Amino acid sequence: MNDNPLLDLSGLPPFHLVTPAHVEPAIRELVRRADDGLTALEKHAPPTWDTVERLMDLHEPLGNAWGLVNHLMGVRNSPELRTAHQAVQPDVVMCFMRASQSEPLFKALQGLRGSPEWATLDGAQQRAVDKRILDARLSGMALPAAQRDRFNAIEQELSDLETQFANHVLDATKAWALTLTRPDEIDGLPQSLLALAAGAARSAGDPAATPERGPWRITLDAPSVSPFLRHARRRDLRERVYRAYVTRASDGPLDNGPLIDRLLALRLEKAKLLDFNTYAELSLATKMAPGVDAVWKLLEDLREKSMDAARKDLDELVALNGGQALALWDVDFLSERLRESRFNYTEEELRPYFPLPRALEGLFALAGRLFGVTVSRADGEAPTWHPDVMFFRVTARDGAPVAAFYLDPYSRPADKRGGAWADECVARRRRRGGAGARMPVSYLCCNQTPPVDGKPSLMTFREVETLFHEFGHGLQHMLTRVDVSDVSGIRGIEWDAVELPSQFMENWCYHRETLLGLSRHVDTGAPLPDALFEKIKAARTFRSGSMMLRQLYFGMVDFELHHRHVPGSAPVLDVQRRVAARTTVIPPLPEDRFLNGFTHIFAGGYAAGYYGYKWAEVLSADAFGAFEEAGLGDAAAVTAVGARFRDTVLALGGSVHPSDVFRRFRGRDPEPTALLRHAGLAA
Repeated sequence: MNDNPLLDLSGLPPFHLVTPAHVEPAIRELVRRADDGLTALEKHAPPTWDTVERLMDLHEPLGNAWGLVNHLMGVRNSPELRTAHQAVQPDVVMCFMRASQSEPLFKALQGLRGSPEWATLDGAQQRAVDKRILDARLSGMALPAAQRDRFNAIEQELSDLETQFANHVLDATKAWALTLTRPDEIDGLPQSLLALAAGAARSAGDPAATPERGPWRITLDAPSVSPFLRHARRRDLRERVYRAYVTRASDGPLDNGPLIDRLLALRLEKAKLLDFNTYAELSLATKMAPGVDAVWKLLEDLREKSMDAARKDLDELVALNGGQALALWDVDFLSERLRESRFNYTEEELRPYFPLPRALEGLFALAGRLFGVTVSRADGEAPTWHPDVMFFRVTARDGAPVAAFYLDPYSRPADKRGGAWADECVARRRRRGGAGARMPVSYLCCNQTPPVDGKPSLMTFREVETLFHEFGHGLQHMLTRVDVSDVSGIRGIEWDAVELPSQFMENWCYHRETLLGLSRHVDTGAPLPDALFEKIKAARTFRSGSMMLRQLYFGMVDFELHHRHVPGSAPVLDVQRRVAARTTVIPPLPEDRFLNGFTHIFAGGYAAGYYGYKWAEVLSADAFGAFEEAGLGDAAAVTAVGARFRDTVLALGGSVHPSDVFRRFRGRDPEPTALLRHAGLAA
């Protein structure tokens, strides 16, 4: 047991040593230690800050190890890891639940808030205590014994169902592929996709596959399915791929339909046990939005402002199609043709200008200008979970260490979940009596096109935006100045505000100096032509009404399911269709089951919270507006506003309510004007 790497995570994780066989014994031992420690703490829990510190000490080893295991579930998934994870997950849930439901600790926290010591605590400490008290209440602490037992059973089952849901989506995505062998089947496909598809064929057992001769394997992983739907001229093949994508995890043993029904029923039951009318009301108890009505108002206002634009977008595509009605598998293809004709460039023309190494250089240079940090590659200084993973260190201008992060950039459909995300590896904390704060470390994970045929990853412009987005999350975790781990970095931030820095960073992809600085042609080294930048900037609002409406569709379906829908009263498909009637200009297919793959709300923490992307986009666009008002061409002004952004949005983490954080940065409450202007939807 002593040589189990999960039992000592005091430094950077030893990924090279961790195997699935380590998970079960280590987690069980850490749960035992935490339980024993809690028992001892409950016997003497005075209403002091020291009790809070001891409680953080108690659960930190288990939290770090379980966080590492969950990270590996996302980036190095395997049957053995799943089995080990499933075996100990109930114990972990109950361990943390027991602490949240501890009456002696709850009394200590409440007593601290009413004690003379309270006035001596700083804002971060007070906010940490307040959040623990709220968490205890929302964890069923005040429930009678029988109801608490039921609450705990619900939490156990929800945790298990969410893991099953994510695994089903991963397995269903991995299980489907379309192998192409003839030239007419690949007509229109860009060279980058042909190279990726040939590589997928080689990985699937055809070592002779080449981009020129095939065979070519198209999968449902984003770097494959997305460009295929945009470029494949064979309409029948687009239809096959589209239908497969929107029906993932909807039949056989991987069918997520029954899991959705059960998840919704359990969430509603949980909410009612806690005296909320709906799960959405429970969700908003820990959000920035003041209530359900405020969320509906935002979504409906944006829907009204984008619907006419989306209908015009559709009319343009119908005209391009000779007046013929469109099928859903035509939309991306014709949109790409329209964009190419209108702005006179193709996505493939851009790829050579965005090799990943150069994009990283430009991104890190921007971070230096705005926030006064230096990012340096440090491969070899930390073990990683895959050879493609990169490691970086972040330092201040004087060379003092600030943070570190891992970047896992490429798609690996065999064992890595889709999408892009950021998470914490190590949280900043200053221990009692410690001389200095522990350095924060972040995970940044993307699923972009991997290197092919000896060339670096050549990124689409959207992949560049995604990289900036995840780096924004990382910055908030890494540049925090809060020493209380409960509310440092991305911890403790209301979920609908956590996308502010990530979406804020995307705006810089349309800033001339930034974009030209991160682009260099992979073969010639030539910068992105200025005329091409102007086209990219002009294309920013292309089909923005449709893109806005798509996100509102997702957000409204989520909120309908968690607020107005009564589980068992009607099929969730009816809810989806009802929302689609108000938020889509082409209705979904009758067999569409996109909900079965909607991991954000059924496995990813966004239940009754997907609206948060739009809520935070209002914040992020308004925040970028401060730079626009100062003058993007004024280097000194940009630096000054960047320092203010760092000292508020990035530095304060969860130690201050996000409404107050925004007011400290912007000097007022957020307004949607900048978002509508950036999207080309302003009146």
